[in-house]
Amino acid sequence: MCGRFALFTPIPQLTNKVGAVMSERDIGPRYNVAPGTWIASIRQASEDSAPTLEEMWWGFRPSWAKGKGTQPINARVETVATNNFFKSAFAKHRCLVLADGWYEWIKNTSPKQPHYLCRQDREPLYFAAIYAKREDGRLGCAILTEPARGSSIDVHDRMPLILNDDSLESWLAPDLTDKETIRNLVGHIDADLIEHWPVSTAVNKPSEGQGDELINPL
Repeated sequence: MCGRFALFTPIPQLTNKVGAVMSERDIGPRYNVAPGTWIASIRQASEDSAPTLEEMWWGFRPSWAKGKGTQPINARVETVATNNFFKSAFAKHRCLVLADGWYEWIKNTSPKQPHYLCRQDREPLYFAAIYAKREDGRLGCAILTEPARGSSIDVHDRMPLILNDDSLESWLAPDLTDKETIRNLVGHIDADLIEHWPVSTAVNKPSEGQGDELINPL
């Protein structure tokens, strides 16, 4: 799964890659982004508009759900196109969640031992995500996950779906709605790019800070 991540690369550097229009709101670095908060994302609302940087609530519950049920933070790539809760968003409302790395926890450790996972070349990450309008009119999203690959298998059996550069435009394209076409055009980064290391257990509590020391190797 993906339940916590870090974002500290300057936002203009991330938006330039997809030609996204910047938000007027200043988005500073965060080293322990948790669910149930507003997170930086990019979406393309229509064929005639440019991608835009927007803040979305990390938690997916469309307005038609009438405030009932959970707000999942992740959606499995294996079922997102067919699950009734997600399939409309997968077809019509796809977005990118911006990150530099994410955290996972080694099982059966006490206290829970977090690891930080990122690209070996330290390039930023573009998580595939879906979004929907919430009851309050704002947008909420869920990050897609896939079976763990590469060294991330050491830490957890799932990982976020991290898109390669060639897939970003297709993933955002609002006119691309056929699920098989989407799957054929969209690819993830090479598993060999991923590395990880243990970090402070201060990550376990987002209230304990957002400083860059959280990603330092133990």
